Amino acid sequence: MNQKKNSNIKLWITVILAAVFLTAGAGFYRDLSASGEETYKGLKIFSDVIEIIENNYVDPVDTKDLIQKAIQGMVHGLDPHSSLLPPEAYEDLQIDSEGEFPGIGIHITLQNNFITVISPIEGTPAFKAGIKAKDKIIRIDGVTPKDLREAVSKMRGPKGTTVVVTISREGETEPIEFTLVRDIIPVESIKSVSIKPGYVYIWITNFTGNTTDDFIKTLEKFESGAVPMKGLILDLRDNGGGLLNQAVKISDIFIEDGKILSIEGRHKKNSKIYNAHPDKVKRTYPMVVLINGGSASAAEIVAGALQDHKRALILGTTSFGKGSVQSVETLRDGYALKLTIARYYTPSGRSIQAKGIEPDIALRHKTTGDESGFDDDGMLKEKDLKNHLDANPEEKNKDKEPGSGTKKDKEKKDPLKKIKVREPDYRLGPLTSEGLKSDNQVMHALEILLSYEIFKNKLNP
Repeated sequence: MNQKKNSNIKLWITVILAAVFLTAGAGFYRDLSASGEETYKGLKIFSDVIEIIENNYVDPVDTKDLIQKAIQGMVHGLDPHSSLLPPEAYEDLQIDSEGEFPGIGIHITLQNNFITVISPIEGTPAFKAGIKAKDKIIRIDGVTPKDLREAVSKMRGPKGTTVVVTISREGETEPIEFTLVRDIIPVESIKSVSIKPGYVYIWITNFTGNTTDDFIKTLEKFESGAVPMKGLILDLRDNGGGLLNQAVKISDIFIEDGKILSIEGRHKKNSKIYNAHPDKVKRTYPMVVLINGGSASAAEIVAGALQDHKRALILGTTSFGKGSVQSVETLRDGYALKLTIARYYTPSGRSIQAKGIEPDIALRHKTTGDESGFDDDGMLKEKDLKNHLDANPEEKNKDKEPGSGTKKDKEKKDPLKKIKVREPDYRLGPLTSEGLKSDNQVMHALEILLSYEIFKNKLNP
């Protein structure tokens, strides 16, 4: 039985190898004798290892699971952002990009080992049923979820289906049970408020398929108000990125000409320059962009473009430093491969890979009543991730230890020891100008914009 199974595995690996050679294209034929032989030897060792594990490992093993883990290990060995996406992970990625998902509508986090509600999303089943911030989710359909991913998976489901969520609430002696009917929940990537007449705060939470359209609608709403726009605070803090084209379009709204972004891959097909276009609506009001260690990828593209074109002042702390571009290739059986295909460069040619965008004005975040301030320099960043790319392909790795950051970085800090726990983000709840007044970075940005207006009027009485 095992012999037959092993023969099938070897045949399967040989078929894959043949397929690689058949689809590689003419450009690879010159390397067939050398590289093909090495590949075959490697796959033969792989086949032998699987056979030994199947026959001799202390517990029975699932061959499919072994192969999947081997592929995942191979892909993760390239860089931290390349990965094999199982069907459920690929589905989650598509949902995040589409801008909506079926569920009950709550933001959750893991706090003191409890799955805790940060805030219900206004107008959703959870909001209407009365689920509140700080509620602890103890059961979903009678089962206690073991982690955030499982909780999210259990609460999502087809529109119109029901889910029973049991919560523990402070001040209540007994758990409270909610029977909720799932609905389509929009992913709200734009939140905004007028802080002061003429001064607008907009937070882009991430870059989904509808981010640019929603952003323009928000701008137009404030621009057509009774008081003309005098300044904009664009908040990109804790924005982990998203769709590249949306970041380019957001940047293009404020840049009239020149480069927004260039991406350079090993092959010409993965290299491209994105240029700005003249806008029908000229938006010349001053801007302050807020960034921090959680601003990554697409958020860094926007901040870098606006900074290089001197279109905005960047305030906060150094960003995450993810300067690479990934594409997603669909595979069979619902799987997909997310693969890094290029590095990107700001308009001036800067690579921010493992470096980040440095703010024009460095200011740590602090909220009212918090005297310590949250030091996001202690957060894990791109340069701390195992197998991270260098900023440029020609850079040497002589100062690197295998699979780590530079020796200097490692000696300088141990990020796992420095990480502090932040309170749940107040911006996820209802956004108000009063709430923003407790945020020192927002208030400093407003002071800069107000000062600019006063100074401009002094120069041009």
